[in-house]
Amino acid sequence: MTPIKMSEPKTWMCLICGWIYDEATGDPEHGIAPGTAWADVPMNWTCPECGARKEDFEMVQI
Repeated sequence: MTPIKMSEPKTWMCLICGWIYDEATGDPEHGIAPGTAWADVPMNWTCPECGARKEDFEMVQI
């Protein structure tokens, strides 16, 4: 049986302050476990630095 390969973790940047959400790291201080995909981050989650909403983030390559 072949293991299911997860896609590479992606990073998302806050367009307001530049804070980076890394799917591999998550945001455990705010209830988002490491390995949490961006799509699985709740819509009411906000940037821990500036309080921006999830829609104010954009995927970035690091």
